[in-house]
Amino acid sequence: MIFYLLDAGDIIPADCRIIESNELHINESALTGESYPVEKTGGETAGDLSKNSNCLWNGTNVISGVAKALVVYTGKQTLFGQMTHSLMQTPETAFEKGIKRFGFFLLRITVVLSLIILVVNLYFKKPLFDAVLFSLAVAVGMAPELLPAIMTFAMSAGARRMMKKKVIVKKLSSVFNFGEVNTICVDKTGTITEGNIQVKDIVDIQGKSNEQLRRYTWLNASLQNGFTNPVDIAIASMNMAPVKTEKVNEIPYDFIRKRLSVAVIDENKKIFITKGAFKNISGICSHIQVQSGEVEAISSFTRQKMEERFIEYSNSGHRVLGVAFKPFEQERITRDDEKNMIFLGYILLEDPLKESAEASVKMLGQLKIEIKIVTGDNRYAAANVARGIGIKVPVIITGDEMDKLTPEAFVIKARRTDVFAEVEPRQKERIIKSLQKGGLIVAYLGDGINDVAAINTADVGISTNNATDVAKEAADFVFLEKDLSVLADGVQEGRKSFANSMKYILITTGATFGNMFSVAGASLLLPFLPMLPKQILLTNLLTDLPFLSIASDHVDEEQLKQPGKWNLEMIRKFMVVFGLHSAVFDFITFYMLYAHFHLTGSAFRTGWFLESAITEISIVFIIRTRHRFTKSRPGKFLLITAMVAFFIVVLLPVSPLSEMLGFSALHPRILILIAGILVAYIITGDLVKTVFFKAYAARHSTRSHLHEVKAG
Repeated sequence: MIFYLLDAGDIIPADCRIIESNELHINESALTGESYPVEKTGGETAGDLSKNSNCLWNGTNVISGVAKALVVYTGKQTLFGQMTHSLMQTPETAFEKGIKRFGFFLLRITVVLSLIILVVNLYFKKPLFDAVLFSLAVAVGMAPELLPAIMTFAMSAGARRMMKKKVIVKKLSSVFNFGEVNTICVDKTGTITEGNIQVKDIVDIQGKSNEQLRRYTWLNASLQNGFTNPVDIAIASMNMAPVKTEKVNEIPYDFIRKRLSVAVIDENKKIFITKGAFKNISGICSHIQVQSGEVEAISSFTRQKMEERFIEYSNSGHRVLGVAFKPFEQERITRDDEKNMIFLGYILLEDPLKESAEASVKMLGQLKIEIKIVTGDNRYAAANVARGIGIKVPVIITGDEMDKLTPEAFVIKARRTDVFAEVEPRQKERIIKSLQKGGLIVAYLGDGINDVAAINTADVGISTNNATDVAKEAADFVFLEKDLSVLADGVQEGRKSFANSMKYILITTGATFGNMFSVAGASLLLPFLPMLPKQILLTNLLTDLPFLSIASDHVDEEQLKQPGKWNLEMIRKFMVVFGLHSAVFDFITFYMLYAHFHLTGSAFRTGWFLESAITEISIVFIIRTRHRFTKSRPGKFLLITAMVAFFIVVLLPVSPLSEMLGFSALHPRILILIAGILVAYIITGDLVKTVFFKAYAARHSTRSHLHEVKAG
């Protein structure tokens, strides 16, 4: 067995159990998020972390007191070690699941189509080597071989744009996830509010202030020597006249009692002053001092009025503390003396909303993103903040209410909830998982060790530049400013990257499937191969050239207003519709070249190469926008690379390489025919695209409405 002797300032190196202690107070803020130290003693342990008063946790430190502790867990077995270990368990994100499903879908199509082409060619007794090579070329032509490169370009471009907007991307793959997010969970302090606590007022039960109440509150805050905290700093900074006061004793604040007591000699009177959370103060008070200065016993009516005042001040957006006092005669005070006290009044603290908070939430709402507040503050103050940012009738659930719900019931409740109040650190991960089970793509913004599990569980984990190291390590993004406006900027950039990547997926499935389907059909109908394997691969290479710059393409504003979403059903339908559309024009080309102009061999292949390659290049400009392609300006680099690919395709048949590639020059009449087919393809393709996406949007809207009705 290993024992540690701990003193003030020591960092606890392992999870320990206390054997002996004396006035031991531990700073557990790194684990729990609570700024006040926790008192630790021996005794029985409970399940809740905050109530394990006989346990010490690795990574925390001693504020005051001494102890002898037995080491129980070390390394990865400690609570801190388990949190750190969670960083290695990266859950699969929504975008990664979509890519995987798309890959398997395309693999099945490619294998089936290639096998059919091989069997058919062998059935018609075409040379085995040529048939196998042709089938392999078709398989390669179907494969989106540029997908990894285009994804990387899109992610890198998105990360560069995000950096300009004060967002550091730690995990490139998460750029796309940001584009899918439709729900964001945030803490209110420092994100929605300024994070700068100020004393608004100090009042009695009648709502009026007096010198005694203000002075006693100021003495309690200014004379305490415990853990430095923003509340006491704000109270001690009040402009009070110097007084001759002698401090006798102090009982430091701890997370269990939630109050701080100071004994003083003020004007030759021994006064015991206590302040803390209202409920923890009112619970130890048996009397109240009224406005005349007289002391009365607290009746049930008075206690009800005290509670109503507390709710009223909390609803107005204040963090409310209570103040009590009583005379004492003994030399020292202990925790046992915190009883039968006289209630003095309320300390009203405020943390103002950021000026940009309401506008930022409105901007996120326009982006179809729902904000959910996750906070440890009481439900009344949290509700007031929610109303301040535009949530008119916030739906609220507290941590205690969460624990009473079954997992299934909480999934339904969490989706409808706007504010999770009085939440303990252990409950944050449950909130995220329940929202995800409800079908939402969730981002979580946190900055403490207690946020690590939630950050890692969320589809998009976000931390801030001043967060703990382990929180930043777990996060996908680090914000240089803890502000919702930065969040909105990041979402928009993520959607741009997502939209540009989806362009490639739709184009490559539509155009490539159509051309490969045409190849398969032509190999059945023609007595010769419609295109040589090397020509198929060359077509694939040239038509992929513009895609390398698609990451920098412009995105329609309408696409930025909605979260991106993987929809394999839509991709399949798009592939069939545009594949058949492309195949129709391919078969028209086959018929005109073979039946009308009686072309075979290299002349036929040259004609179809021109039609096939140029249709694949032109479809980039058709599919890149949901509008008519003439009304949406493409990106500069996309336009340049497409023009380069076009001229290479047009010039190859008349270049010195034509014979080596199996091409030959065509008669001007044939070129005019191909040009006419291409014009018809572009016009009809644009119409088909418009009808397809309008029909899809209408159907999607109907489904969403039905889902909302069922959920309601």
